[in-house]
Amino acid sequence: MKKKVAFYTLGCKLNFSETSTIARGFVEEGFDRVEFSDHADMYVINTCSVTENADKRFKTIVKQAQKVNPEAFVAAIGCYAQLKPEELAAVDGVDLVLGATEKFKITDYINELTKNDHGEVHSCEIEDADFYVGSYAIGDRTRAFLKVQDGCDYKCTYCTIPLARGISRSDSLDNVLKNAAEISAQGIKEIVLTGVNIGDYGKGEFGNKKHEHTFLDLVKALDEVEGIHRLRISSIEPNLLKNETIDFVSKSNSFVPHFHIPLQSGSDEILKSMRRRYLSDIYIDRVKRIKATMPHACIGVDVIVGFPGETDAHFLETYHFLNELDISYLHVFTYSERDNTPAAAMEGVVPKNVRSKRSKMLRGLSVKKRRAFYESQMDSVRTVLFEGENKEGYIHGFTENYVKVKAPWNPELVNTLHQVTLTNIDSDGLVRFEFIKNMVGV
Repeated sequence: MKKKVAFYTLGCKLNFSETSTIARGFVEEGFDRVEFSDHADMYVINTCSVTENADKRFKTIVKQAQKVNPEAFVAAIGCYAQLKPEELAAVDGVDLVLGATEKFKITDYINELTKNDHGEVHSCEIEDADFYVGSYAIGDRTRAFLKVQDGCDYKCTYCTIPLARGISRSDSLDNVLKNAAEISAQGIKEIVLTGVNIGDYGKGEFGNKKHEHTFLDLVKALDEVEGIHRLRISSIEPNLLKNETIDFVSKSNSFVPHFHIPLQSGSDEILKSMRRRYLSDIYIDRVKRIKATMPHACIGVDVIVGFPGETDAHFLETYHFLNELDISYLHVFTYSERDNTPAAAMEGVVPKNVRSKRSKMLRGLSVKKRRAFYESQMDSVRTVLFEGENKEGYIHGFTENYVKVKAPWNPELVNTLHQVTLTNIDSDGLVRFEFIKNMVGV
C-alpha cells in the first residue's frame, strides 16, 4: 500500500509555495497526500520563526499529529528548523529536522519512516543557502502562490529571516515564466508573486550578485503570459516599489490594483533604529503615487508595535500617520524578541501589556480603514474571483482591488470570474453585490 503523507504550513505565502512543491515531490516518490487531520504515515510541518506565537504553535501541531497517529513519522522543516534545529529535535514526537537547504531533499532523508528516540538533525550553515529552488502552490486554492525570489540582504534589527533563509537570490526569468504558464494551464485564475524581498528580484538570478533583470522586467514579462487573468504583487518594500512599476501596473493587462507595502513604524526615529531603508516621507510618496494613478487601488500595510524604545509619543506618531494616510487595511504585529537579533539587546523594552494595548488600538484602526475603503467602493463595477469553500452557507470571493464579497453558496461559481456591482456592506463587514449579466472567464 502507498504510504500517506500530510503537511501543515505555518507563516507566509512563501512557505505555502514551498510546501506545495515539496508535497509534489512526495507524490512523485509514490506517496499519497492526505489532509493533516487524516491518518498519515508521515507528517511534515513547515515552520515559521517571524513571531513568538509561530514558535509556540509548533508543539501544539506536533501533538495534533500524534493524537491522530502516535506511530507516525514527524518531520520539521522551514525557518524555525534552520534557526533552532536542536530545540525542535527535542520536542517529543519529532523524528527529523531539516534546515534551509535540506528541506527540498526531504525524501532523501527518509527510509522506513521508523520513529526515532530523538529528532535527527540535518542542517547547514546559512552561508551555504546560496542556491535557488523554484516553487509554487496550487491545488487547494483558486489562486496560486508563485515564488520568484528567496533570502534577504537587508539587516533590519528585529528580523531573523536572513539567518533562516540566507542571501537574496532570484529565480531565472525563463523559469518564472515557465511556472506561470504551468499554473495557467491548470485553470488557476490568479497568481500571487511571493518571496522574502520580491522588489529585489534579479539579484542572484544566475548565481551572481548583479541584476540580470529587474522587478519591472519581471512584471512586464509576466503581463504577456497567456491565460493568466490576474497577477497580484504580495509584499514589496517601499524603497523598491518604483514609479515605473506603479505606472505599469495602472495600465496592465493582468496586474491588479492591490499593493501590500510594509511600513513597520510611522516614526522616523524608530525606522532608523529598525535599520529600515526608507523614512516616512518615502512611504507617503508611494501611497500618493498609487492613488494618483489608481484611485480605487487597495493598499495594505504591515506595522510593528512595541519595538524597543517605542515611547507613547512614537506610537501616537505612528497611529496618526496611518490614520491620515489613504490606506485600506493593516497587518499588525506585536514585537517579540528574537534570538541573535540586535533589537533583542536594545534598551527601552516595552512592557507586554503596553504592546498588547497598542496592538489593539491599531487593529481597531484597521477595521475603520477597511470599512472606509469598502464604503468608497459602493456602486462601483468590479470583477470577483470566487473561492472554493462553503463557509456557513456562503461563498466568498475577492474583487481585483481586494474587496471581500459574499453570496449564498453556489458550487458553480467556484473559480469563476464575474462582473458585479457592489451594493452594500453586511454586519460581518463583507460586501453584497448584484451580478451583471455578462460573465468574464467562466
